[in-house]
Amino acid sequence: MSIRKPSLDDLQRAADYYNLDLTRDELEAYQALSDGLIAALGRLDQLVESRPPVKYPRNIGYRPAAEEDPLNAWYWKCSIKGAAEGKLRGKKIAIKDNVCVAGIPMMNGSLVLEGYIPDVDATVVTRILDEGGEIAGKAVCESFCLSGGSHLADTGPTHNPRKRGYSAGGSSSGSAALVGAGEVDMSIGADQAGSIRVPSSWSGIVGLKPTYGLVPYTGASSLEYTIDHLGPMTRTVADAALLLEVIAGKDGLDPRQAESRVEKYTEAVKGSVKELRVAIVNEGFGQNGAEPDVEAVVREAAQKLEQLGARVSTVELPWHRDGMPIFMGIGVEGVTTMVAKGYGQGTNWKGYYTNSMIEAYARGMRTHANALSPTTKLMFLMGQYVSENYYGRYYAKAQNLARTLKESYDRALEAADVLVMPTTPMKAQPLPAPDCGLIERVARSMEAVANTSPFNVTGHPALNVPCGVSDGLPVGLMIVGRYWDDARVLRVGRALEQLVG
Repeated sequence: MSIRKPSLDDLQRAADYYNLDLTRDELEAYQALSDGLIAALGRLDQLVESRPPVKYPRNIGYRPAAEEDPLNAWYWKCSIKGAAEGKLRGKKIAIKDNVCVAGIPMMNGSLVLEGYIPDVDATVVTRILDEGGEIAGKAVCESFCLSGGSHLADTGPTHNPRKRGYSAGGSSSGSAALVGAGEVDMSIGADQAGSIRVPSSWSGIVGLKPTYGLVPYTGASSLEYTIDHLGPMTRTVADAALLLEVIAGKDGLDPRQAESRVEKYTEAVKGSVKELRVAIVNEGFGQNGAEPDVEAVVREAAQKLEQLGARVSTVELPWHRDGMPIFMGIGVEGVTTMVAKGYGQGTNWKGYYTNSMIEAYARGMRTHANALSPTTKLMFLMGQYVSENYYGRYYAKAQNLARTLKESYDRALEAADVLVMPTTPMKAQPLPAPDCGLIERVARSMEAVANTSPFNVTGHPALNVPCGVSDGLPVGLMIVGRYWDDARVLRVGRALEQLVG
């Protein structure tokens, strides 16, 4: 579709949007002045943009029937084989459905994008295939990834692999359920408020939100540039280290990666935790909805690290309780700008833009806006309201406060090697009834991110490790480390894993 010259009516609508009072003569003058701009943009239509190569053959695969997908965790199944040899040879990996796999449908949990087929592989997908992994399909995610539950995907609710009828957590719901059920060896999740760690906690698997910028986000649908993370979801910490080793490092296409320090994670996790300083964060307990059994299991598990020679203490971190409000200040306007106005890609950053995704978002939101989930509608409505009435003040203040929040964790991590707390205040909850009201649907999607969301703001690495079971449901412990210290975080996670089984 080539660009056309704006009509006077087009310019009048633009003027109205910006509260400009222009006369007919002025509109005609601006229309004439547009010729040069239109010619330049028209030339862009003639030029061919570079794009990441699609290196491995594939067929389109299929949408599995219900009997093949008892947890409703698959959006699409396929089999894309990579290199004949590599670190991931023999491993089957599911990809969260906000991450592009060329030739395979991508829905991002929403009817708004149904029918979209990406034309590129995300960097993490290419790296998995280069190391011999097999892409087994796309895992269901919550609509536009804006939910910490597993009941807001337009394909229907995803069930917990440990207890049917209970939430698997979100937004990487399918990624967690498929790993937890043993249908795949590993999966890729995306995390903007806890969307790797919450479903890992509730589904009883390992999930790492790496240091901000360690793993390239190229080829994934963004929620907000400053809080986007991709990371591994696996059954063991060793497998998380292995997958991180494959996907980490700069790709030259993602400006989130101004810096990226990579280690040999598979070797680093084998080290001892003797004399490591582990600080239990008191403010991570007693959050809204906290369950006493969850908190007791987490405290007991953390204390067990002393059996391996770690030094366990407690720390007061008052700023932690303000992490959620700061996250909301960034999220409300940031997500609206990136998703509603930037079509999942946004502007003003140097990197690879997935143009086909931008067009799919734009078409879908013009024709299927009513199909947006209630959490997405709430974010867009509030984002527009705050932006129009307060002119970006709250977003700006939240980003300024984010530095203070980060500094508070950094100071605590000078006296400790890692911080620990419950990943989620509660265990997996029953899925909301299909006929529940709007308020309950939204509230149930945001109940579990009080401890996880602050670290999307600050970018520290944060790992969920299963640390016990209560009433037949998993309990997750979160380990947080210094920037680029993902290896140490994984090492503590592996030690805990060995202690609790």
